[in-house]
Amino acid sequence: MVQTDDWLADTRTSYDTVAVSYAGQLRDSLAERPYLRAALTLFADLVSSAGGGPVADIGCGPGHVTAHLRALGIDAFGIDLSPGMIDVARRDHPGVRFEVGSMTDPDLPDASVAGLLAWWSLIHIPDDEVPGVFGHFHRALRPGGLLQLGFHVGDQSRLKTEGYGGHPMKVHVHRRRPDQVTTWLRDAGFAVEAQMLLDPDEEVPQAVLFARPQS
Repeated sequence: MVQTDDWLADTRTSYDTVAVSYAGQLRDSLAERPYLRAALTLFADLVSSAGGGPVADIGCGPGHVTAHLRALGIDAFGIDLSPGMIDVARRDHPGVRFEVGSMTDPDLPDASVAGLLAWWSLIHIPDDEVPGVFGHFHRALRPGGLLQLGFHVGDQSRLKTEGYGGHPMKVHVHRRRPDQVTTWLRDAGFAVEAQMLLDPDEEVPQAVLFARPQS
């Protein structure tokens, strides 16, 4: 599927449009996903055992995962492309740091974070942009820092034109095989430590990967 150069602006506008309804639908979603909660708990434990430090939740949306990490004792902050999402995150989680930014050019100093999380936000990044995004992640992570990715599993991309209460959207959703994502990570200098496959018998399985930058 051809994707124009305006994909970043289209994604921002789409999530600005659905921010309030999206937040309402996802607010309690973690309560229904024990395996995802376990993945976050493991992530938090590994970051803490390595000495702790700031954790960036990139593509944080309405901030529910960022807030969950903070409840686990992690110094998490959220970054999202959509100003509308950031407004909702700040409204729903006062006292938590949220800022507008893009994973294609994150405002994160070199070796500044102990952990980095990208949950179902990489799904909107075109294939040819993913290596650059992973390069930014590698640069921002401290030596020994931990990366966790969550994404849809598959081989297809589709254009999503409506969602979250029937609002208009224009975003491409990319499903990817874990071995492809693993190859991109290794090429960017990461060592993949673990992989979880969730809902393998569903139409669209989910995957969670854990990786660290190699020295």
